[in-house]
Amino acid sequence: MDEKNGRSSAHGEEGALEAVRARPGSSEAASQALSRAARQGDSLMRSAHVASDAPDAVTQLLHNLGDDLALAILFVSPRADFSAVMDEANLLFAGTQVLGCTTAGEIAGGYVEDGIVGIGLPQSHFEASVVTIENLDEIAPTALIEHMIRTRRDLEKDSSDFENEFAFLLVDGTSLREDALMNVLARGLGPVPLFGGSAGDGTRFRQSLLYCDGKVQKNAALLTFLRTRCPIKVFSFNHLDPADQRMVVTRANAAARRVQEINAAPAAREYARILGKDQTQLDPFTFAAHPLVVRIGGRYHVRSIQRVDGDDLIFFSAIDEGVVLTLAEPREIAQTLAEDFETLNHGGRLDSILACDCILRRIEAHQKQRSLAVSKVLRRNRVVGFSTYGEQFGAMHVNLTMTGVAIYAPEDD
Repeated sequence: MDEKNGRSSAHGEEGALEAVRARPGSSEAASQALSRAARQGDSLMRSAHVASDAPDAVTQLLHNLGDDLALAILFVSPRADFSAVMDEANLLFAGTQVLGCTTAGEIAGGYVEDGIVGIGLPQSHFEASVVTIENLDEIAPTALIEHMIRTRRDLEKDSSDFENEFAFLLVDGTSLREDALMNVLARGLGPVPLFGGSAGDGTRFRQSLLYCDGKVQKNAALLTFLRTRCPIKVFSFNHLDPADQRMVVTRANAAARRVQEINAAPAAREYARILGKDQTQLDPFTFAAHPLVVRIGGRYHVRSIQRVDGDDLIFFSAIDEGVVLTLAEPREIAQTLAEDFETLNHGGRLDSILACDCILRRIEAHQKQRSLAVSKVLRRNRVVGFSTYGEQFGAMHVNLTMTGVAIYAPEDD
């Protein structure tokens, strides 16, 4: 450990945001228009985005974000050369801590794709310290917890004027280690609210990448402790209601998140039967439209299916034999999201929102032709972030949610 101070075709569809549809070969002018369109005006949390193939993408981001940052974060489309983009950012944002990850889609002025989203947290309002957790297969709990506590105390000492704190996690979304990691992190966080997202690889599910301290990381996580003079609220939203249909996992490989049998029948076949479908009809659209939830501690948490492998079902998060799964019904996604954001608008002068949004929500919005409506809600509430392979909130690794932090303007600003 080192310490240092899917794809869907949903888009934001107004004005210069149309440029996000550009593929390799798109013009520099379109890239610049895209960057201008997504810039978050005078927000305390600065943000901008450019097309992933823009020849001067990182220069554009630097121009928009500035160089007086406590932290710069880049969410990078898997179509981009991740290592090259991040190395250039690390060079151009000299003196600033630079983090990044690959995505399953980006959020800036709505849903966008094939882009690079940059976020800058200015030193005037934020301080940050990052713990890099390498080799998630061999986490040393005691050492990690001690490191977390020490990092948090040092940050508090260095930024005592900033009274609000939260933690932001980025983790390899193909590691299958998010649940084990969260079990450890929960013991070292104390009262610090945490949210985060699992880095993505579009809908390929092959390799997701992270970047910190000048190098690309795999099978790793980046835990950032932040202090700010801005009021904040860490949140988690979903749009699901449990239905009456239940099923039991009767055979599973927990380490691989693989379910082989449900109700003593081949898992994929039984899930399809319950839905009234043929097994060959199972795809990401089906999983988004017919999610599964599990009851833990009096609350329901989603256990999303990633894909079918033969007769088996591969899940995005922890699953094991004996787990009782309940079919859930989604509410209208755009309207529910608007209502959820309305609850955040009562906390003060809402400046901006940094969010991690499950890829299955994006897929559902696309399938139901609600991408534009969702994008309008995201844009109206100044949401910036990325689509994930899973989300983290508190002590939990979850799916089919949006997690994030709402940042409010200080009263004296």
